[in-house]
Amino acid sequence: MLFGQDKQAMPEPADALPGCPDPVPVQDAHLVLGTPLVGPYPDGMKNAMFGLGCFWGAERFFWQLDGVYTTAVGYAGGYTPNPLYEEVCSGRTGHNEVALVVYDPAVVSYDELLKVFWEVHDPTQFMRQGNDIGTQYRSEIYVYDEDQRAAAEASHGKYQDALNGAGFGEIETTVVDAPTFYFAEEYHQQYLHRNPGGYCNHGKCQVAYSV
Repeated sequence: MLFGQDKQAMPEPADALPGCPDPVPVQDAHLVLGTPLVGPYPDGMKNAMFGLGCFWGAERFFWQLDGVYTTAVGYAGGYTPNPLYEEVCSGRTGHNEVALVVYDPAVVSYDELLKVFWEVHDPTQFMRQGNDIGTQYRSEIYVYDEDQRAAAEASHGKYQDALNGAGFGEIETTVVDAPTFYFAEEYHQQYLHRNPGGYCNHGKCQVAYSV
């Protein structure tokens, strides 16, 4: 699908942009947490990845949680290696804007991360969050193992029950295996710390539920 034809249509792999041979550079340390942005991470840490609209606001909710070691924003789920933001915005990479969360499961559970995911965006819209429309705004949970998949699917059911009780529609979120994560450009990392008054289309919360 060529740019401009349909922002909510995934491109075919053969039509995807070729990308870059090398990853984009990012800063060494998280601007809020002070921890390394790029792994390897300390023993005992686990990865989680979520797509829930514009990654600027999404990342901030996760870095505020106790037990989160580091966070980063990037691109995942598409075909183009090492994409740039402008390429992702074209709709011709297949990538989603995602938040990578590295967390200590002894301090914060995966269920608690899922609670944030469900409550700060509208999962009844798949490729749209507010005025942000397109394949890069997909509501998706990317799982790294079968335990995460089971937890994600169970929380899907619990949150659907909460939405039903509040008179909302059906969840459109998909749960898929975690693909390669490509770091976004440095100016996107911890964007709302760099720009405290910057754009954020996330709010807490649409509907609360119990983990």
